[in-house]
Amino acid sequence: MAVTAALVKELRERTGLGMMECKKALVETQGDIETAIDNLRKSGQAKAAKKAGRTAAEGIVGLATEQGVGVLLEVNSETDFVARNEEFVAFVDQINQTILDQQPADVDALVALPLVGGEKTVEQTRNALVQKIGENIQVRRFACARGDLVVGYVHSNQKVGAIVALNGGDESLGRDIAMHITATNPMVVNPSDVPESALAKEKEIFTAQAKESGKPDNIIEKMIAGRLKKFEAEVSLVEQPFVKDPDTKIGQLLKANSASVQAFFRYEVGEGIEKEEKDFAQEVMEQVRG
Repeated sequence: MAVTAALVKELRERTGLGMMECKKALVETQGDIETAIDNLRKSGQAKAAKKAGRTAAEGIVGLATEQGVGVLLEVNSETDFVARNEEFVAFVDQINQTILDQQPADVDALVALPLVGGEKTVEQTRNALVQKIGENIQVRRFACARGDLVVGYVHSNQKVGAIVALNGGDESLGRDIAMHITATNPMVVNPSDVPESALAKEKEIFTAQAKESGKPDNIIEKMIAGRLKKFEAEVSLVEQPFVKDPDTKIGQLLKANSASVQAFFRYEVGEGIEKEEKDFAQEVMEQVRG
C-alpha cells in the first residue's frame, strides 16, 4: 500500500508525532497504519492513539426500542447535508421499525424485506432515494439488544449512540448507562470479558516498552501484570468511572440500583470506513473536465 499524504496526516492526528516520524513508520510497514501505531507504541515514541478510529463517512445513527428489544442502526450518506434531509431521516426511522417488526438476521436479509410504511422493499426504497437525492446511500449495519429493560441514547448530532440491555434498574438508569457508553466507548462489560487477542496485543506492546527501561526481568513481569490489569479496567464498562460522577464506578452504580448489564452496543457514524480525500481545487477541476 502506498504511503500517501492522507495516511501520514491520519497517523499524525492519532499519535501526536511529527510528520517525518510518521512517514518513516508508515514506510517501514508499507502503509499499514495500525501496525505502524503498534510499532511506535512499542518503541515508546507514540504519545497516544488519540482516535480509536477515524470517522470517514457521513450519515446518522438511528435508535428504536419497544418491549424489551432495542435496535441501533447506521445508515450512511456521502454528505452531512443529505444526512439531515427529512426523507433520509424518515427512511432511517422506517428501517428501524422494520427491524423491530421482522427481526432480520443481518443486513442482507433486512434489505430484502418490505419497508414498514412503504410499498417497496428496503433496497428498492433505498435505490429510489439515491436516484432522487443524487448521493450514494448505504444501510451499513444494525444491532439488536434484548433484555428485561432495553434503553438507548443517541447524541443530538445523531453521529454516535448506544443501546444497553439491563437486568433490573429503570429507564433513568438505562439512559445514564447508554449515555456513558456513548461517551467512553468501552470494549466489554466485565474485565473477564476482554478477548485474549486484545490482551496478547497489549502485552506485546507493554513488554517492548518495559524492556526499554533496563529493569530486571522479575520487575518487568510485575510491570506488565500491572499494566494489563489497568488496561482491563479501562476498557471494561463496570470498572469505568461514571461520566456524570467520576467518584463512582459504573459497577457501583449498577449495584446501588440492583441492576446488571446483559449486553450493549455502540455505533459511531463512519468508524472504520476509509474515505478518499481530495484537494478541493482538484475536485473542482475534475468536475469541470467532466
